[in-house]
Parts: sequence; structure tokens; C-alpha cells
Amino acid sequence: MVELKTHRLLLRGPKMGDVDDLFAVYGDPEVMRHWSTPPHADRRETEAMVKRHISASQSVLTYFVLERDGHAIGCGGVHEGDEIGFILGAAHWRQGIMTEALGAMIPYFFDDLHYPQLTADADPRNAASVATLRKAGFVQTGEAKNTYFVNGEWSDSVYFKLTAPKAP
Repeated sequence: MVELKTHRLLLRGPKMGDVDDLFAVYGDPEVMRHWSTPPHADRRETEAMVKRHISASQSVLTYFVLERDGHAIGCGGVHEGDEIGFILGAAHWRQGIMTEALGAMIPYFFDDLHYPQLTADADPRNAASVATLRKAGFVQTGEAKNTYFVNGEWSDSVYFKLTAPKAP
């Protein structure tokens, strides 16, 4: 199974032992504020998600658990088509963690899996995610109003693309 290592992180496939750590992430309303689904209501919801990710990662690993100091602190990677997404526990915000993780994932997607491009969709109110995408080299390609309706509130979307570098 593929593992990517950075200075502070291990990016790896999911395992059932991640459920409690990931429930702390996916169950946190602050973390899920700009996500496309409501926070997980209970641990069983996170357990079902982890099982789906384990099943999906049996062939090719495209969505990683971000592990730091032995704990799952978030997830990231390609979750559908060529769309990349990421989530990180609030205790790890504003430390460059996701930029570091993307710095390992993007070359893997382009060099090893031969994706011609990566796309992303972010809530424009999520300034940190938008800045992280831009820092990773993504360029804005569009925007749309009222794309997600979660917990009684509409969210907009801003779309990004990163094209694979040309081989020399």
C-alpha cells in the first residue's frame, strides 16, 4: 500500500483504528462549517465512512488519512474523478499542515497516477482552504451561487484547476 511521508506527516490508507480520531474531525461543527455535508452525528457515521474509504482504497489509493504523531488528524486526496478535497482537525489549522500534505499528494497524482489535471471546489468563505489551493498552484476557473444546502444554509462554490506539468 502506498504511503507518502513529509516532514511532519504520514499520508496513508484508512484503517478502522482511525474512527475515533476522525470522528473528532468530522463531528466538529467548526471543522465542518464549509463542508458539503453536516457534521457526523455519531461515531457510527464516521465508522461507515472509514469502511467505504477502506473498500475504495483496495485498488488504488487516492484519498489519504493524514497521520501526525500517531493520530489521524484529517484526510485529503482525490475523492471523485479528478477533484481533490481535504479536511483537517481544528487543532492543526494555521500550521501549514495541509500545504505540506498537498506538496506530497500532488506529485503522486501527477507522476505516479498520471492525472492530467486536478480540480477543486471550495466555499469562498473558507479563506484558509482557498489560500491553501492557491499556494499549491491551483488557479480559479469559475464560481457558482447556491451549490450546497447544508443545515438550512446555502453555500456558494469557487472552482479551481491545477494542470499537470509537461514532461521535459
